[in-house]
Amino acid sequence: MIFYSTDGNGPGFKELGFAHNPFLALVVPRPIGWISSVDQQGVVNLAPFSFFNAISSRPPMVFFGANGTHLTAGGEKDTLRNVRETGEFVANLVTWDLRQQMNDSSAPAPRDVDEMDAVGLAKLPSQFVKAPRVKASPVHFECKLVQFVELPTDPKSGEQNTMTIGRVVGIHIDERLVTDGMVDITKARPVARLGYLDYTVVDEVFAIKRPSWPINKS
Repeated sequence: MIFYSTDGNGPGFKELGFAHNPFLALVVPRPIGWISSVDQQGVVNLAPFSFFNAISSRPPMVFFGANGTHLTAGGEKDTLRNVRETGEFVANLVTWDLRQQMNDSSAPAPRDVDEMDAVGLAKLPSQFVKAPRVKASPVHFECKLVQFVELPTDPKSGEQNTMTIGRVVGIHIDERLVTDGMVDITKARPVARLGYLDYTVVDEVFAIKRPSWPINKS
């Protein structure tokens, strides 16, 4: 069993021969939050976040985490700045067919660039928020800001870490994903983040029934 310290109180991962920090390669797979937002001037921003997930179902809420990489000249990611200004965003599902546009939208474009236009994606209007949806994506979560959680900064770089929590106020689902009243997610082939430059695609699922108590081990 390999052990390394993350806070300098023992050997680090480089001292043990790792070329890159294995942390993100071990917390897998992670859903990708493809977040669309708009600033007060109407400029649309689209960016993928590899720290994203649902955190509640009643009411439905999601979060995405932003660290200090790819900061704008103003010192904060455009997505965070837009959500601070408007209190709204949309989380779009990344599918296998959209993998390249998702990756292209991660480029640190200037603030006045509409990333949806830049990567060749058509827009759809949202029902409850001003931020547009990615038309080609089969699932959209319209979100209203609940709160920002300012997390501890990176002790080495001083980069800020911010968790954005949004309440899902509207959900759009492509009817082609629905079979017998249930979502068949394999039809969407969603993409998830792994470590390094690696991704995976969901095209196979299995079900396990929850046990009753006492557990029958026979």
